[in-house]
Amino acid sequence: MMRRIVAAETLDGLAANDPAAMRSRRDLQRVHRVMATRGIVLRALADMLRFRSATRPLRILELGAGDGSLMLRVAEARSPVWSKVEITLLDRQSLITQATIDRYAQCGWTARQKVMDVMEWAAEAAEGAPGGKRERWDVIVANLFLHHFEGAPLHALMNMMAAQCNRVFACEPRRSQFSLAGSRLIGVLGANAVTREDAVLSVRAGFCDHELTREWPRDGDPWRTQEYSAGLFSHCFRAERVGAS
Repeated sequence: MMRRIVAAETLDGLAANDPAAMRSRRDLQRVHRVMATRGIVLRALADMLRFRSATRPLRILELGAGDGSLMLRVAEARSPVWSKVEITLLDRQSLITQATIDRYAQCGWTARQKVMDVMEWAAEAAEGAPGGKRERWDVIVANLFLHHFEGAPLHALMNMMAAQCNRVFACEPRRSQFSLAGSRLIGVLGANAVTREDAVLSVRAGFCDHELTREWPRDGDPWRTQEYSAGLFSHCFRAERVGAS
């Protein structure tokens, strides 16, 4: 088994309007298509939410949402079924355009951008609103995001997700020799230097086996958890609170 190594990725340190960063974000859209991420997310969410009541809006939070394009593609595919959705797109950079918000609206989804660091969000969520009431979501989604964390920060983030929702789905890089070889060939997609370097770092920081399950809180309400490989390069984690509606 490859040892997990978490290192800072170049894109995370670039300004939002840096030309190399803008190009890299476009590269990531192609990477998601190659990894079939939309299909992986669609299948997981459709299964996790199949018994949910449709009498109230579905509330979704995406952590590390970037430009919001991945969940927009999910919205476009699911709009005939999920017409009343409130989605919060959290990222530490303001990358979501009004045009993207408008496209969500065309799907019947109400989208709002929340610009803050995820650990600041976790601390804010732990404090709760005045009166001790916490904001809650039906499902929290993370795509190519949790691999940026390890140790205490990862454990704290998993604890806060469990406290804020009834379901969690994460699609992360699979840490394997096969994925590592694939990451070194990403240049054939036309990816720039930032994306090529970050792809290798992402795989080395990725997950395998039951590593995310071991970080999931074991006290409090019972949860069903599952980790599995999906597609050629993805590692998925699902958590569902037992008895959630």
